[in-house]
Amino acid sequence: MRYSRILLKLSGQAVSGSADFGFDPESLEHIADQVLRLHREGVEISIVIGGGNIFRGNVASQWGIERAEADNIGMMGTIINSLMLRGVLTASSDSEVEVRVMTAIPVNAVAEPFIRLRAIHHLEKGHIVIFAGGTGNPYVTTDYAAAQRAIETRSQALLVAKNQVRGIFTADPRTQSSARMYRRMSYDTIIRENLTIVDQQSIILARDHGLPIHVFDFAAKTTVTRICLGEDPGTFVGPDEEEVLE
Repeated sequence: MRYSRILLKLSGQAVSGSADFGFDPESLEHIADQVLRLHREGVEISIVIGGGNIFRGNVASQWGIERAEADNIGMMGTIINSLMLRGVLTASSDSEVEVRVMTAIPVNAVAEPFIRLRAIHHLEKGHIVIFAGGTGNPYVTTDYAAAQRAIETRSQALLVAKNQVRGIFTADPRTQSSARMYRRMSYDTIIRENLTIVDQQSIILARDHGLPIHVFDFAAKTTVTRICLGEDPGTFVGPDEEEVLE
C-alpha cells in the first residue's frame, strides 16, 4: 500500500448528486462504499466535506449577506454534512467501525472539538475521522482546511474527489474543447497558470509542506483504493513534477 493514512476531500455536491441542493441516497451510499472499502484495506482515513449542497456563496451575494457571515453559514453546513456522513457510514458498515466528527466550531452536543493529537490518536486506533467546520474562520475555503488538516494529522496524501471532472485540465473542458488533462504536474504549474479547480492557497500550503495531491473523478467505485495501491488516475500534483499531459 503506497499510503497508509490519507485525507479525502469531498465537495457538498458529492452528497447532493445531480440535484443542486440536499442529499441524494445513492451518492451517500457511494461515498460510504468507497470509504469503508479503503478502511477494510487498513488505510487510516480522515474526511473533509464542503457545504455547497446546503448553502452557497452566490446565494449570499444575491441577498447582500456579507462574506464573513456567509462563510459562517457555510461552515455550519459542513457540520450538518459531516453528521449525515457519520450516520451513513455507521449504518452502512457491516462491522463496528468508529466514526468521529471533530469540528473547529464548538458544537459539543453533537461533535468533538478539533484537537490535533486526539485526531491522530483516533486515526491510529482505526477510527474514521470527519473534520467539520472548516478552520473555524471565515475567508478560508474547505480546500484549504483539507490541506491544513492533512498536514496536521501527518497524512501522506490529500485526495481531492471531484464530480464529473477527471482531473486538472489546461482550461475548462466544458467550454474549451481543446483543453487537455494533466496526468502529472507540479504545484507551481497550478499557481502559474491560475488553474482554479482547487483553491490556490491550499496548493501553496501543500507545496510548502510537500503534501502530494491527487485530483480525480469520484464516480468510479475503486478509484480511491487504486490511488492508495499506487495507481494515478486523474491528476497527480507533487514537488518537482514535470508536466505530463494526457
